Amino acid sequence: MRRRHLQLLAAVAANIPLLPCSRAIPVPILHCHACPLATGACPVGTLQHFIILGRPPLFLLGIVGMVTALAGRATCAFLCPFGLVQEWLRQAGQKLGLRERRVSNAHAWTRWAVLGGLVVAAPSLLGEPWFCRLCPNGTLFAGIPLLILDPALRPLAGPLFVVKLILAGGFIASAFFVRRPFCRFICPYGAAIGLGNRIAWSRIQPEPDQCTGCGSCRDRCPVDLLVPVGAGSSHCLQCRECTGCPAVKAVRGWRRRPAGVEREPGR
Repeated sequence: MRRRHLQLLAAVAANIPLLPCSRAIPVPILHCHACPLATGACPVGTLQHFIILGRPPLFLLGIVGMVTALAGRATCAFLCPFGLVQEWLRQAGQKLGLRERRVSNAHAWTRWAVLGGLVVAAPSLLGEPWFCRLCPNGTLFAGIPLLILDPALRPLAGPLFVVKLILAGGFIASAFFVRRPFCRFICPYGAAIGLGNRIAWSRIQPEPDQCTGCGSCRDRCPVDLLVPVGAGSSHCLQCRECTGCPAVKAVRGWRRRPAGVEREPGR
């Protein structure tokens, strides 16, 4: 099954209310629990909730730790609805003839600033989940749909909601020119689970000795990585798009070659 099909199925599954209690169970993607049909709880929102309560989020850490050890950031590539929206917007930009703006992943330190500042420090000091209050994902999938579906909520949308709309609009506009800007430079969840990319069972295995330097992997990569250098870093989404290199199979995925076994010619 192609990655896009899985992304669509995941977007549908993330919005199928199973049981009332399911919203208390964290899902392994950034998806607002306030969405009208949300299946589960956002891991970042859950973390902030427990920080405010002053209790260790053991269940959350167990779920996220298990997923990270198995797949690293693959959930960002195959399951995240907001990532899918950003990829669609970039494709729309290409069809409109908009020139891509390539931004170095070296600037991705901003994700850690968001994680430390808005996700950890702000709830600890202010007692409010400030990342959730500003998250463009929540605005797009929860705030706007709730106001459309429930007119009684519209008078409650004050200046903060205007700020949320501006932030969400900024990321939507930038996604026409930049590949997955929110995922690369803001998402604290992606930053955290990206630490598992080097140990994950499904990690990408570059073969630099086979690389011809054609740059095809970077053209295919949804986060603009030159894979023989960037694979295994916290930026990589483990999406396997780079394994379609037309020159040589310079990148391998999923299956690992046993130690001492040479790569067969033409494979």
